[in-house]
Amino acid sequence: MDIAIMIEGQDGLNWPRWKRIVRAVEDLGFAGLYRSDHFTNASGPEKDSLDLWVSFTWLAGNTRRIEFGSMVSPVSFRDPILTARMAMQVNDLSANDAHPAGRLRLGLGAGWNIREHAMFGYNLFDLPKRFERFQEGLEVITRLMHSSQEPANFTGVFYQIKDAVLLPAPVRPGGPPIVIGGNGPQLTLPLVARYAQEWNAVGLPLDRFTQLNPVLDKLLREAGREPSAVRRTLMTTVLYGRGEAELNRKLNGQTPAQLHENGILYGAPAQLNDQLHQLQSAGAQRVMLRWEDMDDMDGLEALASAVLPEFPSG
Repeated sequence: MDIAIMIEGQDGLNWPRWKRIVRAVEDLGFAGLYRSDHFTNASGPEKDSLDLWVSFTWLAGNTRRIEFGSMVSPVSFRDPILTARMAMQVNDLSANDAHPAGRLRLGLGAGWNIREHAMFGYNLFDLPKRFERFQEGLEVITRLMHSSQEPANFTGVFYQIKDAVLLPAPVRPGGPPIVIGGNGPQLTLPLVARYAQEWNAVGLPLDRFTQLNPVLDKLLREAGREPSAVRRTLMTTVLYGRGEAELNRKLNGQTPAQLHENGILYGAPAQLNDQLHQLQSAGAQRVMLRWEDMDDMDGLEALASAVLPEFPSG
């Protein structure tokens, strides 16, 4: 298992912060950097929010080592045709001698942020229709990322393509790996089993992650795929302080039971690493730690010193 960093791009991300975080994650030795894809947050106030694909283009051209990805990019306001095109080209840009297949992990979702959809006039739909559109989007993206091998055709309710080809051909045949994030066994996991190369559990406590892993295994076998075909990752908040006072401030009165229920990892190095080892034993291959203070680079360096000796990348 290795450790990556995740940030919420709608919570104040601008160019100085993005460049500083990218360089820190690359230099400190984390395995990757992930970010959300939103116009704005769910409740306000408004904050800076760099566009996902513009920020990834800069990252791809200015790093050599880290993987990176969207957690997740919604088809509700991201046209899947343009998403497939941009994802293949950004992934190609990130390729180098050490990573000839590129470093992008393409996280996709159905959308959920009601406020941003109302603000910019995008239709979120009710849950069944939202997932119907999501499945069509996954189908379109999958077909287009293979279109240099065979022209793509699809006729759905939401999307239609006819003899569509996207060139240049991606350096990774079939394009970057598709990641589907979410915890639902009825809607999300069946889509993972059909389309994804990675399942990202979101804020799950250890016991629930342990329960859902074999559910996905079963769905994969039913889809004619081996369980090993899909990587298992987890994204969650980390509360780590360089001393007791800082940690207590970040805990803000939350009890261990509350933290566990929300899948939050916390504590001093020994306690934090114990929680990470438990996730590793449960099958997690990467943990993405949500770093909330984008300006706290000293804290990020301290976190790296605490966990990366136990979980080095590469």
